[in-house]
Amino acid sequence: MPRLRALDAPTPFLFFTGKGGVGKTSLACATAIGLADRGLRVLLVSTDPASNLDEMLEVSLADSPLPVPNVAGLFAMNIDPETAAESYRVRVLEQLGPAATSEEKSTVREQLSGACTTEIAAFDEFVGLLDGDMAGFDHIVFDTAPTGHTLRLLSLPKAWTGFLKDNDRGASCLGPHSGLKMQEERFRRALQALGNSERTTIVLVTRAERGAIREAARTSGELDALNLSNQVLAVNGRFHAADPADAVAVALQRDQDEALAAMPASLTKLPRDEIPLFGFDIVGVAALRALLSPSSASLPMTAGAGDAEPVDLPGLDRLVDDIAGGRHGLIMVMGKGGVGKTTVAAAVAVGLAKRGHAVHLSTTDPAAHVAFVVEGAMPGLTVDRIDPRIETERYVAKILASRGRDLDEQGKALLLEDLASPCTEEVAVFHAFSRIVAEARSDFVVLDTAPTGHTLLLLDATGAYHRQMTRQLDPSGPGRIITPLMRLQDPAHTRVILVALPETTPVSEAAALQDDLRRASIEPFGWVINKCLSASGTRDPLLRSRLARERMQIDRVRNGLANRAFLIGWRSKPPIGIEQLKALS
Repeated sequence: MPRLRALDAPTPFLFFTGKGGVGKTSLACATAIGLADRGLRVLLVSTDPASNLDEMLEVSLADSPLPVPNVAGLFAMNIDPETAAESYRVRVLEQLGPAATSEEKSTVREQLSGACTTEIAAFDEFVGLLDGDMAGFDHIVFDTAPTGHTLRLLSLPKAWTGFLKDNDRGASCLGPHSGLKMQEERFRRALQALGNSERTTIVLVTRAERGAIREAARTSGELDALNLSNQVLAVNGRFHAADPADAVAVALQRDQDEALAAMPASLTKLPRDEIPLFGFDIVGVAALRALLSPSSASLPMTAGAGDAEPVDLPGLDRLVDDIAGGRHGLIMVMGKGGVGKTTVAAAVAVGLAKRGHAVHLSTTDPAAHVAFVVEGAMPGLTVDRIDPRIETERYVAKILASRGRDLDEQGKALLLEDLASPCTEEVAVFHAFSRIVAEARSDFVVLDTAPTGHTLLLLDATGAYHRQMTRQLDPSGPGRIITPLMRLQDPAHTRVILVALPETTPVSEAAALQDDLRRASIEPFGWVINKCLSASGTRDPLLRSRLARERMQIDRVRNGLANRAFLIGWRSKPPIGIEQLKALS
């Protein structure tokens, strides 16, 4: 029977985190519903900039708590980064006082226009929930963004308390320092609440897959370093083959068993629950309530797909052929976490190198390691990643060299103090991203991006830089400035590939991302539908029950969402290494 020990003796705060696509939102929602069904008042909050709580709960949510229909006592909300940022700007501007001139207010508003302000404002909302009186709720359940973004969020209380401790000057990318100083004690209390095992439980969600387990182990270690050791492990989507003669089902179970057997000691020491894979769609209150219900194993599954014809869509080799027709360009691979972006990006890069092109494969995902997927070398292919720590050190050295050379020792000390702000990392990563965008003018650059929410923040920084540069441009001056955003908008320079699984939530999230891109005048080149079971030949009843839903989502993509659609079939093991990636591409 499904069980989650976080429900046995629940703490006031419950955090669900993990690699994208492992089922954090499903388990967070099911837990919140389970608590509310006990007669408790529960608030369910998403900290993900690309939240899909609305779809999961089938209700339209806002940035303040709203009741969830058919679940008495349950309220839900999304922390809206843009709304939070505007509220934060207003509060900071109010602190300037009535004597502030229009020019001073305009300068401060400009300082507060970037992605760093958006992030810190959303963090401010998050801290308010940790530090408040819980507004009459017995429990607050946090459905967090994928791990790279969440680790950044959870580290901010410590980063900002450290930055503010000895900083009495006030210059930072967040505007007047008085506003931050007022928050210092609040940040400190939030950090204490996060690390208190009687107040907070952190549920690390993973799948029984090597990549997800590796990410969970990394996350666990980084949380330990923040003194957040109050962790439990939830292995979601556990599968057991019903028919020992079904090669596909047996291979899937064997891979899961092997992945769990090789789990690192840092995870085996944690209390662990296993949640089974289900044949029904985990969308809507009824399905979510059933997810952790003792009777869920007996729920009817979706009718099988019978002997449906194979899906008639080209494979990844056709996509690589289309891209290879050019001599250079930027290929950005985007989508919800866990859909296989890194595999697709690596396969595209290897495929282009196989066709004789010089290719640079990199990633903007703090939690991604494309080198694990490539696992080798080949002529023409360069593999690396944008490392936030290294980029921050490089950026600080550059600023000190350019702005610090004319300063006295006190001035240099103040500049270094300002550069210790957590915002510096965001700026440094953006500069690294800009370098990669420009590099694609002469070679192919394939960029494996972070999961959707984190990528949207990066694109927001790109847009903010574009607006700042174009405002400063003298229309009568010589030449023409080309910003990174303009290169992303140029289809001759940039091809955006959206990756999705043939499931409701990944397709919906990719569709929402496509809408966001189009609002920024960036038109996606095509979609890749990954891990399609339709042609696998499985007869396992649970897997067969998923085929009809899979076909519906494929038709949804090809008939209404994608300009071009490409298909990758299900494999018992993800393609790892140059030779397997060559075969895929």
